[in-house]
Amino acid sequence: MTKISTPMDMAHGPLMKNIFIFCIPLMFSYLLQIAFNAADTIVVGKFSGQQALAAVGATGSIVSLLVALFNGLSVGANILIAMQIGKKEHKQISDSVHTAYFMAIAGGLLLSIVGFFCSAPVLKLMNTPPDIIALSTLYMRIYFIGSIPLLIYDFGSSILRARGDTAGPTVILVISGVLNVILNLVFVIGFNMSVAGVATATVISEVLSAVLITLSLMRQTDSTRLYLNKIKPVPEFFSSILQIGVPAGLQGMMWCISNVVIQSSINSFGSIAVAGNSATQNIENFVYIGMQAFSQGCTTFTSQCRGAREWTRIKKIMYIFCILNVVVSFIVGGASWLFGPKLLSLYTNDADVIISGMLRMWFVVFWLWINALLDIPASSLRGMGFSTTPVVAMLLGIVGVRLFYIGTIWQSFKTLENLYLIFPVSWGITTIAMFFLWHICYRKAHYLHSSEAY
Repeated sequence: MTKISTPMDMAHGPLMKNIFIFCIPLMFSYLLQIAFNAADTIVVGKFSGQQALAAVGATGSIVSLLVALFNGLSVGANILIAMQIGKKEHKQISDSVHTAYFMAIAGGLLLSIVGFFCSAPVLKLMNTPPDIIALSTLYMRIYFIGSIPLLIYDFGSSILRARGDTAGPTVILVISGVLNVILNLVFVIGFNMSVAGVATATVISEVLSAVLITLSLMRQTDSTRLYLNKIKPVPEFFSSILQIGVPAGLQGMMWCISNVVIQSSINSFGSIAVAGNSATQNIENFVYIGMQAFSQGCTTFTSQCRGAREWTRIKKIMYIFCILNVVVSFIVGGASWLFGPKLLSLYTNDADVIISGMLRMWFVVFWLWINALLDIPASSLRGMGFSTTPVVAMLLGIVGVRLFYIGTIWQSFKTLENLYLIFPVSWGITTIAMFFLWHICYRKAHYLHSSEAY
């Protein structure tokens, strides 16, 4: 007899227990994802040299920019389905699942085309050093060939997270990630394929993860079950996912745009600075493990509580996640800075690259706890249905401040230290604004709920 699975009830019951049940597998999932990405960088840096390392690193902000909108749409699917689970709207859940899968396939096709043809022009626009631009272009073009399986996994895991399942996507990531590491070693060391080998290994592992996440959803026994013959856009839910997801995607894109501008400025210092920045960013990503998990958890828990109209619990959720996020990011960020030289030596044997990387380690990685504090009210706002509010705050506080800083202060003092200082400054300003907006929106939502108009 098949055991019927039921989604986690995040709107009732023990809060801290459910938070850890949800977030710990999610942290492990992000840890694996980042570890496997780091393996890419380590393999290419150790066995293909500093130029190959810089070539892969120079693509990071562009890849994130192009993928950001579609990641936002997967967040929109997660919020919509979690809210429907809170309301126990089973027919709507099924329609949303199949609409989300259609969006993953269509979006992946579009991203493949745009990413492939825009790679070279964008890299040139960003002042990518001439000695690495050919390798960077090759890496990006191969990477974007795998956009459809990439988005299928992202949307599929968002659906599972909406029902409280973070363990399933983690197991899938372990399997595909191990394959990625093995193929990295085979292609880069065995076949001497350099950045092409790393990109090819990534695409193959993404195909495997897409197949496994699809099979997992096809085996569900509740309303989140996937039927391949039902994959199509239901206009009502297609529109809802866009309304929630596009602002989230735009927020991510604006964040990435500011990083693209910063990356362009880093590129002006040459390939050693680019390589040092790339290696440190890989270490920095480990600090984001807790931040991503707690932010995703805050959005999903808030969405279910919104569907169940548990507004007092939403406020409690926000403050708990704030504390957890700051504490974890401070500990991991501080440890990363303290052991920075040893960690950077895993990526490169070049002493100059390590020295350059340590600049970002102090000015950015150590202060990531400010960013952690910023992420939670933004995630809570999205879960409550205020999708555009975080976008406005990020546009003014992150993009606006960074572009103003680069156009004025940095022009007078063109050093890497001064450039990296822009990160904690913009985080601090935006965090203050975001908390102010959260309290206004929370009171508004609570009032509307009490008057039955929300």
